[in-house]
Amino acid sequence: MNTPATVAPGPRDGAALAQLVGEALTHAQGHADTEDAAEIRAITNAMVRLLIGAPLHSDGKLTIVSLATESGLRRNKLTHKHTGLKDLFYALVKARTPVPEALLDSARARAAKQQEDLARVRAERDDLRGQMQLLARIVHVLEIENSKLKETNAALGQQVAAQASVPDLTRRRRRP
Repeated sequence: MNTPATVAPGPRDGAALAQLVGEALTHAQGHADTEDAAEIRAITNAMVRLLIGAPLHSDGKLTIVSLATESGLRRNKLTHKHTGLKDLFYALVKARTPVPEALLDSARARAAKQQEDLARVRAERDDLRGQMQLLARIVHVLEIENSKLKETNAALGQQVAAQASVPDLTRRRRRP
């Protein structure tokens, strides 16, 4: 049987906690400074929207920049004035996404395998580059030899044509 202490908090639990803290902070400050109360409400409402995955004004990332954008305030309001809400947001984000140790181990193993694969592919690439350069040199040598053979063939063809005009007496048959 699951007890509340053993159940990992979900995104809705964090959102409810953020809303509860925001209301408590607003009531604790009273009506003396309505600007601060409005900022706290805006921040906690933005926290709720981000934690449940329904942002209205930001990219939905769980960062202080997104929280500030979502709340419609400048980032320094969170980093300098409402640091408690910033810390609460970070704590809720951390509690929201617990990463099991087995998942970390599998991610490390996968990363190590990818590094090995990358090293193997790079070595294969370097080997293929060497083979390509060797083949390029061979093709170049063969082109030069082919060109020389064509020149020699043309020269021999000219010699044969020149000799064709002179009758070849050695090939005549003698009549007995």
